Amino acid sequence: MGLPNNCVKRLRQAAALSLSLLLCPTLWPQASTSKPAVSEAQPEAPKDTLGRNSPKAAVLGFLSAAHKGNPQIAALYLNTPLRGDDAEDLARQLVVVLDQRLPPRLNLLSDQPEGSIPDPLRPDEDIVGTITTSNGDLDILMERVDRGKVGKVWLFSRKTLDSIPEVFEELSTQGVEKFLPEFLVKTRLATIPLFEWVAVFVGLPTLYLLTGLLNRILIFGVSVIRRQLQPNVDLQNRQVLPPAIRLLLLAIIVHWLLSRIGLPLLARQFWSTTALIIAIAGCVWLLILLNGWVERYLLRRRRSRNLSGSASVLRLIRRVMDGLVFFGGLLFTLYHFGVNPTAALAGLGVGGIAVALAAQKTLENVIGGISLIADQAVRAGDALKVGDISGTVEDVGLRSTRIRTLDRTLISVPNSQVANMSLETLSARDKFWFHPLVGLRYETTPVQLRSVISGLHKMLNDHDSVDSDSVRIRFVRLGTFSLDVDIFAYVFGAHWNHFLEVQEELLFGVIEVVQRSGAEFAFPSQTMYLAADTYDKIARLSFVVDNKPSTGELADSKSA
Repeated sequence: MGLPNNCVKRLRQAAALSLSLLLCPTLWPQASTSKPAVSEAQPEAPKDTLGRNSPKAAVLGFLSAAHKGNPQIAALYLNTPLRGDDAEDLARQLVVVLDQRLPPRLNLLSDQPEGSIPDPLRPDEDIVGTITTSNGDLDILMERVDRGKVGKVWLFSRKTLDSIPEVFEELSTQGVEKFLPEFLVKTRLATIPLFEWVAVFVGLPTLYLLTGLLNRILIFGVSVIRRQLQPNVDLQNRQVLPPAIRLLLLAIIVHWLLSRIGLPLLARQFWSTTALIIAIAGCVWLLILLNGWVERYLLRRRRSRNLSGSASVLRLIRRVMDGLVFFGGLLFTLYHFGVNPTAALAGLGVGGIAVALAAQKTLENVIGGISLIADQAVRAGDALKVGDISGTVEDVGLRSTRIRTLDRTLISVPNSQVANMSLETLSARDKFWFHPLVGLRYETTPVQLRSVISGLHKMLNDHDSVDSDSVRIRFVRLGTFSLDVDIFAYVFGAHWNHFLEVQEELLFGVIEVVQRSGAEFAFPSQTMYLAADTYDKIARLSFVVDNKPSTGELADSKSA
């Protein structure tokens, strides 16, 4: 019985494929080493349901379970051979020791699976903190233990647990729960005892109000003392304890209460962090107030020394310092919560570069303004000439300099341009230059010219506002239409208007000297001189023009 046609066809295709593989041995290694198209899924790392993957998570998990009254769960965070009630008792003793002796520095614990590795020789150990005992200091250690299917987890080390019963026997301080009403201790909101909520929302505001009351008492006492020392002077009641100092005082009070009241470790951690944040806020606020006081002090010195334009620079410096103080407080707070500030600083550097590139022109003007103010090249009230602009400087800002022109228009010139241009400060002159050029007629005789020069010398030397050492009067040139006498002298003047008054007096004096000498001022003119034979040449030229034949006469002569 024969095979069906489709089966025969498939057998032929399989034989052809086998023959081609046998005839191509170069494909064998590739076929033998080829990888499967789809790789097998990697098994996921085992997850610990108790969250013991890092030292920080293990400590917080243990404290949470113990404070919730779950000693069975809390015992699972201990690396101890004890089981059952013995392990639970050890967990209760450990939480009491931690609550009363361990410093509140849980924020410094590592949240990495590898831990902080304080000792490279013991990579599977991490230190939670150090407590003081009668036998010396005891390190609370965590160790990384392999728990089979769960994987490696962090547990309280056996070395630490062996010392806990002895330390527990030394404890005598009772917790704050023993002195509070039962409903404040037993009642919980969001797993937090009610007395802690009361302390936050009632205790802190009350303490701050008490610092305000202390401030009023101190103000009254200081006012009484000052009025006794200066009875006839109206003195203002200034604050003795500004709000920033009151915040620092509040942080000190909270820290002192923590050392006197036996609170659980988590509560002490919360209040310690709260006190630190209040202290940071108070320090930042106080430094900002100090920056403002320094700015006002320098502004008073600026007015006494007439340092114009420095107010803008002082304002800029103060704002920059305020920003740095605020940023420093923020970095310190982030570091306290375990955030690495390196990334923030790197981001600030990158952001600063981006801002500098985007505000290149603005920064150029700001730097130019700072250089102008620092060099005192331009001050408010100066009569200035910048390029084609002349006027009085009204204000030197950080970005531009405002100039009031003679037309009473206000022009703002970017500081970068002012810093790169030639400045002519007219108001900075110690003397004014009196430099007229007197032109006398060519009919002036040498005797008259010498009389004019001598009279001008005497007139200038006798004037009180003229620097006699600078007076110089010379006959300088034979001009196109005048005999030029150059006057050179410096005039003492407090300002431009005063110089104009003195210049007016001197110009009247010049006119009087010229008139007394019998000379006259020249003015632009031209003189034409005619020779004796000029009239004969003009007559002959007129005769030739009059007897010249016309165009019609020339045509008739040509046709003839």
